[in-house]
Amino acid sequence: MELQIIQNKIHEIRGQKVMLDFDLAELYETETKYLKRAVKHNINRFPPDFMLELTKSEWDALRCNFSTLETGRGKYPKYLPYAFTEQGVAMLSSVLRSEKAVLVNVSIMRAFVMLRQFALTYKELAQKIAELESKHDLEFDDVWEVLDLLLNDKEKRTVQENRKRIGFQQKGE
Repeated sequence: MELQIIQNKIHEIRGQKVMLDFDLAELYETETKYLKRAVKHNINRFPPDFMLELTKSEWDALRCNFSTLETGRGKYPKYLPYAFTEQGVAMLSSVLRSEKAVLVNVSIMRAFVMLRQFALTYKELAQKIAELESKHDLEFDDVWEVLDLLLNDKEKRTVQENRKRIGFQQKGE
């Protein structure tokens, strides 16, 4: 299973990386109601740090991020979705017990690991940049000024681009 597809289904809710029940059901190639039923029959395996039920406001905020919102009867669940943390997704493999669930869970675990590694790399890089800025701030004043000009001063660049050119010109210029 392609990791990018899985990574796009990982959301951050309440400061935790989670996957929603309907996304997991799609990956497991089952219906959401069967996934929820399996969870409810084994609810003792899903403590609050493994699974949480979204609030109405969380669900509404998350729905705004989806590209298309279909209307009509039965297009959206009447119950709020469950969100599973990495540990909750791992627990699902023991509850669902199908070969497909095992294969999908392996891919999901890899996606969570890649996200964690990316977050650590990003944090380390940001820390190194901050250290360099504080250590060499005075030495790089000209660099910061040029970067600021390039990033923020479009008007000045437009004036520069539209000025009359001087020097040798070929016909047709």
